[in-house]
Amino acid sequence: MKNIYAILFLTLLLTACGGGNSNKTIDISSSTDVNAIKSERDKLIAQQQEISVKLKTIDMKIDALTPEKKLPLITTFTAKSEKFEHFLELQGNVATKQNLVITPEMSGILKSVIVKEGQRVSKGQLLARIDDGGMSQQIAQFQIQADLAKTTFERQKRLWDQKIGSEIQYLQAKSAYEGQVEAVKQLKSQLAKTAVRAPFSGVIDDIITEQGSVVAAGQTPLMRVVNLNDMYISVDVPERYVSDVTKNKAVEVNFPVLGETLNSKVRQTGNFINPANRTFNIEIAVPNKKGTIKPNLTAKLKINDYTNEKALLVPQNIISENAEGEQYIYVLKEKDGDTAIAEKVIIETGKTQGDVIEVLKGIEDNAEIIKEGARSVKDGQKVQIINQNTEA
Repeated sequence: MKNIYAILFLTLLLTACGGGNSNKTIDISSSTDVNAIKSERDKLIAQQQEISVKLKTIDMKIDALTPEKKLPLITTFTAKSEKFEHFLELQGNVATKQNLVITPEMSGILKSVIVKEGQRVSKGQLLARIDDGGMSQQIAQFQIQADLAKTTFERQKRLWDQKIGSEIQYLQAKSAYEGQVEAVKQLKSQLAKTAVRAPFSGVIDDIITEQGSVVAAGQTPLMRVVNLNDMYISVDVPERYVSDVTKNKAVEVNFPVLGETLNSKVRQTGNFINPANRTFNIEIAVPNKKGTIKPNLTAKLKINDYTNEKALLVPQNIISENAEGEQYIYVLKEKDGDTAIAEKVIIETGKTQGDVIEVLKGIEDNAEIIKEGARSVKDGQKVQIINQNTEA
């Protein structure tokens, strides 16, 4: 039944266009003669084929009369001189030169720990004491002997000044006195090592050894002192940038964990190329007014190593390469309305940043360059422009 309705529809359409008899359609719809219906269907198929041939002929004629329909469709942009900044991107860790684990200068029992974790201390402030093992009493005894030697020397000196006594007696008294003074100084110097003092101002970050523990000179860690005011980032830079990354070069520092970005400068560059990885070290100062930046925090760096005030930039994806390894793009010439000729131009490129690349040679300012469709055209081919002067 569906086939019959389709045949009836086509019959009505062809009849309306060709001036046929609509009653014939009505007769077919009411007919029960299968052969008659099939015959009518064959006629319609023949007419359909004839129409298809005519349509194909018409399309070929239209194509011949409008050849621009077969032209490759392209978009263009105009190259304009603009400021181009290239950034070297690196990753480093925050450090501080004032991050120290303090160890004692003398072995013994940790007699007392005077500070607490989180406490701010000043340079030279007493942090802890080591038991002196009776050294204070020894100093007192040596001081008594030194006082006696001083009295003997002074009396002997007065006699010598009066030409009484021998010179040897005077020199012996002087030597004994000076020897006792030096002995007292040495013991006091040793006693001073029992006092653990802050080497710089900062914060007590961790108390490592508890009071009453036995500690060894230069070995047992007592506590960690950190100063977060003088922070920096140390990072290795490939040697090819040795003439570009210099002292006072601007650096953008980003801390992904904190979501913060700050501007700084290179404060120091290394004078030694590491032969193992062909890099040199630089330091970037990190202001830490808020105190949120901690040692070993990861930082991403962008260092402006190159700037061109009048650069011509093109998208990297429109550049092709020939068999000789030369890079080329297509520009427009002989432009006429929305059609033009594509011309292959060999270019020399410089640095890249993101999706664009700097063109050093090959094109001039205001050159109109093919963007979309650049990889589907050929040198000398006529093209049709569908969207002129788009952004690069």
